[in-house]
Amino acid sequence: MAEILFYHLETRPLEAVIPQLLEKTIERGWRAVVECGSRERAEALDAQLWTFRDDSFVPHGLAGDGNDALQPIILTTETDNPNGANVRFFVDRAVPQSPEDYQRIVFLFSGLDPDAVAEARLAWRALKPGNEVSYWQQEPDGRWVNKA
Repeated sequence: MAEILFYHLETRPLEAVIPQLLEKTIERGWRAVVECGSRERAEALDAQLWTFRDDSFVPHGLAGDGNDALQPIILTTETDNPNGANVRFFVDRAVPQSPEDYQRIVFLFSGLDPDAVAEARLAWRALKPGNEVSYWQQEPDGRWVNKA
């Protein structure tokens, strides 16, 4: 049984949220794959993870740039698991189909995009049976509240 977390982005954009979630993933000793909806988004997140804070960065690589298996975090548009990750993040309209082979699935979607919200609802219904599913929504101050 996988733990599946739905993060409903409303007040802060993906670029502000994903670095913190990936840092927590690394702190737990986990590896992650971040599946993006497009190569352009993966490249933008790549740049963001190197520069999001002056005193730190999130160690990662773009899939196919070499040494994928050694990277703690891989950004990709593919469905494979090149670094043996425990956690898979889905961003930018990439939608989880199955939690197989992962301890945790994290699905981040924009509340400002009606199509993304509709996709999240479909994914919730498809993934809920047999898995531990939770829904997190941003408060106006940016804090996360477990709503389901």
